[in-house]
Amino acid sequence: MQVKPLPTFLFPGREREVRPPPQPGDDASGQQNLTQLIQLRWIALLGQLITIAVVWYGFGIELQLGAMGTVLFGQLVLNLATIYRVRMLTAMPVGNTELLAGLLFDVAALTALLYFSGGVTNPFIFLYPLQVTLGAVLLEGRAQWVLVATTSLCFAGLTRWYVPLSLPNGDIGELFELHNVGLFVCFLLDAALLAVFVSRINRNFRSRDQRLAAMRQRAAEEDNIVRMGLLASGAAHELGTPMATMAVILGDWRRMAVFQNDPELLQEITDMQDEVQRCKTIVNSILRSAGEAPGEASAITSVRQFLDETVEEWRNSRSVEWLDYTPPVRGGQTIVSDAVLRQVIHNIMDNALEASPQWVGVVGWISDKRLHVLVRDRGPGFTTEILDHLGTPYNSSKRTAGSGLGLFLVFNVVRKLGGRVTAENRIGGGAEVTVELPLAAISVPDHDAA
Repeated sequence: MQVKPLPTFLFPGREREVRPPPQPGDDASGQQNLTQLIQLRWIALLGQLITIAVVWYGFGIELQLGAMGTVLFGQLVLNLATIYRVRMLTAMPVGNTELLAGLLFDVAALTALLYFSGGVTNPFIFLYPLQVTLGAVLLEGRAQWVLVATTSLCFAGLTRWYVPLSLPNGDIGELFELHNVGLFVCFLLDAALLAVFVSRINRNFRSRDQRLAAMRQRAAEEDNIVRMGLLASGAAHELGTPMATMAVILGDWRRMAVFQNDPELLQEITDMQDEVQRCKTIVNSILRSAGEAPGEASAITSVRQFLDETVEEWRNSRSVEWLDYTPPVRGGQTIVSDAVLRQVIHNIMDNALEASPQWVGVVGWISDKRLHVLVRDRGPGFTTEILDHLGTPYNSSKRTAGSGLGLFLVFNVVRKLGGRVTAENRIGGGAEVTVELPLAAISVPDHDAA
């Protein structure tokens, strides 16, 4: 096995920092709102086709079918292009300008159809408020007033310029009756579409607010972790010097004749040396977790060897009646054997041991270039409340102070590596926690070149 110093990769400020894959951000609500406009445009196209057919064939009123067909075809092309944009160009954020452009095109299409079908005398002219309402919900700032001004100008223009409808019998009373029917249908459309789509859009915004709240909560939790890490590493550095001094003094005492001639005092000195050594081990563990242990060297090893050594180290320092370990079948991939990764797995195994002192199971495997480590126990399992708040600090069934930080720290370390942690209750009793890490995050890209 080749051993060489490597930069710790779990903490910022190091030479090599592995970043997690991008997570869905605030733009998800923009994508969803654009999808709502697509659906609304499909409904508008279908409604316009039905209306034209009813007016042409049902009432015998002649329309400018060629011009109106061109407008409908333009709406169809725009909708297909928007669908392509939503599905294929997901990396591009949906901005205020794009939503405004789509709504302005819809206003232009509605204006053109009204122009060729009676202008202001067409009862469907009251579909303009629907466009204004959608703009007020979807758009921000001046874009809302741009849409208001545009619809107002279109409405005003249709009072003067339009193609009049020619009734078969030329009866004004019949025109008035058709106008009333059209107003009723227009009202039903406005009410139904507003109720459906505004509620959907508001649901999108609420979902966005929940995501933002979760991101703020995560940032606050990570800030607390940084603060705790700084305090712990600072305290560890401060404790290092007095403990080293105590170790030297105890070593000198052990060689003094007055103590060598007294077996009882010599035994007490030996016990004190053991305790000082234990304290030094704890301090070094804290420093390793912060990536600051002096003289530490990460080692290049394989997945199988790393898991074997991690489990064996845990087995030798804990009292478990039965440890059932299944190593990965294909574990020859080269990775970095880092102390923090060991502590992540040890922490989960410690939780399993507390819940099930008689039996702990560990299974490792590799799938889709990702390392999976599954830890099982035969304890009482997780409560519903713990599963619902998994990965948050102080989320534990134990009532002692500080309980619940271990799994929270595991979540943050794994998340920084682009992995994830899942937990669930086993059928028949017990619980299991799975750590999933991309091999690229714990591998050494330049190993072969070195």
